[in-house]
Amino acid sequence: MARIAGVNLPAQKRIDIGLTYIYGIGRVTSNKIIVESGVPGELRVKDLTEAQANKLREVVEKRYRVEGELRREVLGNIKRLKDISSYRGSRHIKNLPARGQRSKTNSRTVRGNVRRTMGSGKRKLEKK
Repeated sequence: MARIAGVNLPAQKRIDIGLTYIYGIGRVTSNKIIVESGVPGELRVKDLTEAQANKLREVVEKRYRVEGELRREVLGNIKRLKDISSYRGSRHIKNLPARGQRSKTNSRTVRGNVRRTMGSGKRKLEKK
């Protein structure tokens, strides 16, 4: 099992898929890393030699911002939006969609799966 950027890659997966388990690396970036390092992409993670794993580790750590550093940057960007009280920042504060999606009917999971329909649950008791 190879360990790159603090993440244990799954042993049974091909290396191009295994690299996507690292936060900040998708399929395209994974293929770029494989080409840069010269490791065959069809190899399984368990079949990597120590030299190949070191090459991959070196390329990922030198050229790409991944895992903790990337998470800190994203959180910093969101914090900056909140601090300057931009519209997007206010949407982040309220836990609502920030990119213009409609929120009247969609984004239920973000709003806590609140379903408000006409006459939902509040029935008036009739006097006898």
